[in-house]
Amino acid sequence: TPAAHPGVLGPPRPSLGCWDLCCPSWSAGTPTAHPWVLGSPLPSLRCWDPHCPPWGNGITAALPWVLGSPLSSLGARGSLSAPQPVSRAAEEQERLLRHRPDQPRSPKVLKVAIIGAPNAGKSTLSNQLLGRKVFAVSKKVHTTRCQAQGIVTSEDTQLVSSWWPERSLTAAVFSFRHKLNESMLKDPWESMKHADIVLVLVDVSDHWTRNCLSQEVLKCLSQFPQIPSVLVLNKVDLVKKKFILLDLVAELTEGIVNGQKLKMRYNPEHNSHCSLDSSNPKPCEHKHLKNMKGWPGFQEIFMLAALHGEEVDTLKQYLLMQAKPGPWEFHSGVLTNQSPQEICDNIIREKMLEYLPLEVPYGVHQVTEMWEEGPSGELLIMQNLVVPRKSHMMMLIGRKGKIISRIAQEAGQDLMNAFLCDIRLKLRVEVKS
Repeated sequence: TPAAHPGVLGPPRPSLGCWDLCCPSWSAGTPTAHPWVLGSPLPSLRCWDPHCPPWGNGITAALPWVLGSPLSSLGARGSLSAPQPVSRAAEEQERLLRHRPDQPRSPKVLKVAIIGAPNAGKSTLSNQLLGRKVFAVSKKVHTTRCQAQGIVTSEDTQLVSSWWPERSLTAAVFSFRHKLNESMLKDPWESMKHADIVLVLVDVSDHWTRNCLSQEVLKCLSQFPQIPSVLVLNKVDLVKKKFILLDLVAELTEGIVNGQKLKMRYNPEHNSHCSLDSSNPKPCEHKHLKNMKGWPGFQEIFMLAALHGEEVDTLKQYLLMQAKPGPWEFHSGVLTNQSPQEICDNIIREKMLEYLPLEVPYGVHQVTEMWEEGPSGELLIMQNLVVPRKSHMMMLIGRKGKIISRIAQEAGQDLMNAFLCDIRLKLRVEVKS
């Protein structure tokens, strides 16, 4: 129904505390007496068709194959069935998480750990693997606050991907640098111990970090050398000179992939070429981690543009083929271990990180006041955004309410696409008393 879409500010309706689209007005007074609320319909917003693919064709294609393994052997990027929505009721999500997995007779599973520098695209890649935006994405650091898991179920195979806040991986290696709770320090190592494969994500558009792996990542790989690892170069569409990618491959792998030397040459017609030298490389002398720039233990290299979904399905098909016989961990109806409220909080927080300056978004306390089904089946959400000072409140509201309006509109659209239902989102800003 059109009334489900978030929208413009106006006078409240006593029944639901919404704002009237037809008669907009502005309230004056103290923030506690007249909190700002947003949540009226915008006819222009719409839910995506669940039968449409979750990604477009993009503008610039990623490199057309996996280094050392032609795409034809992995299967071309084809159409995938529409992913199911996330459960919008906390009780249903908890029931699915507790429910015994509805696995087939011969199930297969693969536990995937995703590591990488801040803003390398871990959340974006995970959303694309799921086929639906579930995890918050932002250019600012510390978008992910707790360990997140995404579950992909395809026929008889289940992929369980895990990744953590950037600081928790750093803390697990150098715990003295941050004051984090004990569970945050243990989670990365515990999940790494049980991982079947590790994806190391590198943002090749970042000129400052792309030429070497961080010490935290190298430490993680060296701690678990028995776990197969894959190098994933992300955002290749932002690199105009494709030969740079080949130089990065040589540096980040130290010239060795799957135990063989890389032979690479640049081919302008096909963007790149790579082959493996059949002769075994000479054993490398052990170097201290601080002197290492890359990791010679990668089994495969993928080049993709996660934001546009380019070559993501190639990586997904590869992961599905690496799955081993074993019991599923989750019911096929589960996309994430996060609750619906956590998904909502993170998506709203993502928008605040996008549109608020400096430390302002990090000081906002989110309190969900309403989460219930409306008379027409829409999801009614009301959330209080509590800020520490009045100046932060004015920045969050914005001139003529433009910032809070944009946050609610975009968050509402993302929530509709996650839950595949109409959303009426209302945000209220107030100063902490």
